Amino acid sequence: MGAGHGHGHGVDAAADRRLLSGALALILAFMAAEVIVGFAAGSLALITDAAHMLTDAAAIALALVAIRLSARPPAGGFTYGLKRVEILSAQANGITLLLLAAFFLYESVARMIHPPEVEGALVLITGVVGIAVNLVATWLISKANRTSLNVEGAFQHILNDLFAFVATAVAGLVVLLTGFTRADSIAALVVAILMLKAGIGLVRDSGRIFLEAAPASFDPQALGAELCAVPGVVEIHDLHVWEITSGEPAASAHIMVQEGLDCHQIRGQIEALLAERHHLTHSTLQVDHASADDQTAHCSDAHGTSHRPIPT
Repeated sequence: MGAGHGHGHGVDAAADRRLLSGALALILAFMAAEVIVGFAAGSLALITDAAHMLTDAAAIALALVAIRLSARPPAGGFTYGLKRVEILSAQANGITLLLLAAFFLYESVARMIHPPEVEGALVLITGVVGIAVNLVATWLISKANRTSLNVEGAFQHILNDLFAFVATAVAGLVVLLTGFTRADSIAALVVAILMLKAGIGLVRDSGRIFLEAAPASFDPQALGAELCAVPGVVEIHDLHVWEITSGEPAASAHIMVQEGLDCHQIRGQIEALLAERHHLTHSTLQVDHASADDQTAHCSDAHGTSHRPIPT
């Protein structure tokens, strides 16, 4: 029986908090101004952007809370600590994006059918200023640890808002030059589609972690075959690969080795293989000697595929 553990993730949570806090301050300041201008200009694109910026602010605030909670050490029944709070935050961000996308898809279509008057100059000016603000916010968050799905969720919100302001500025220019007010609704429609795409990605990725699926970069079948190729291994079963939180994969397995061989040495070889080839440093391996008498008993309640070396 043995276990190998490593946690050198190299994440500076304090730096992430500073970067996210800077982005949050920018977003809140500009959002307040955009709401006023949006209603004054009668622009759905601006109001869409403002609502999206509100979710940006909520996403960043939630990310900040999640970073602080996930840094707490394991205690009581939470043997992994609160690391998956970050994934809850990412999933909340994804669901929010999907709900907003649905609402603005509906509003965009309705306004294309019955287009209201839109002040193109105000929309253009606000869109250009919004691009500048979101470029700075996007840059700040891009410097944080984006391997965290939580931070990535906040980044996707801000990035979509940047695209939204580009579309808004273009719409404002079109309205100003041509009087084609439906351009505003078309811009909102483009933003809604981008929100939909980002939301689906966040919900999908966070859902994989909650369902304890193997990370996308892992093929459990191929990994089982690779581990069985270690000299002395007779069989591997109960092989599980999952993510504790984003960027922190873990594995466990029951390994049967030939009688008379050193279980500890083989376990060490497998741990080194997992760490060096797959960057999987959090592993828990049970290693036993195989015999004709107890091999069936060991495998009677195995979960998933039993892996055995390919005969040569």
